[in-house]
Amino acid sequence: MFNVRVYGIMMNEQKQVLVSDEYIRGGYYTKFPGGGLEFGEGTLECVIREWQEELNQQIEVVEHLYTTDFFQISAFDNHTQIISIYYLVKPVSPFTAPILAAPFDFTIPEGVTEVEGVRWISWEDFSSATVTLPIDKVVADLVKVKYV
Repeated sequence: MFNVRVYGIMMNEQKQVLVSDEYIRGGYYTKFPGGGLEFGEGTLECVIREWQEELNQQIEVVEHLYTTDFFQISAFDNHTQIISIYYLVKPVSPFTAPILAAPFDFTIPEGVTEVEGVRWISWEDFSSATVTLPIDKVVADLVKVKYV
């Protein structure tokens, strides 16, 4: 089984990088905004749809950054291989998503298994250590080198 994930990397004028803090099935993860490819959907359509759904944000894809080139098992099961595709994106509508003041600065209602929020990380503080998932760590290092 394969699970294809598609993510967008956005940097603002202050050279901050947008990350998503998520509570998923009892765990806390800091990752890039995006999500799962749906059947019949292309990867560009996926990243645009995910940003619209999660952030109410219209984006434009600027360029492809990275596609997973190593084996990665899912963090949520032990029988699904993850393939992640990352794009540099830019806003084409005003950025209006609520911004978290601190990591995981949200309330988890009783019985809820998934909560998410986004925040900006300054370029100086952004690194592979700021994201949780193994493929995201590779991409964070790539972004730091490519966009010095």
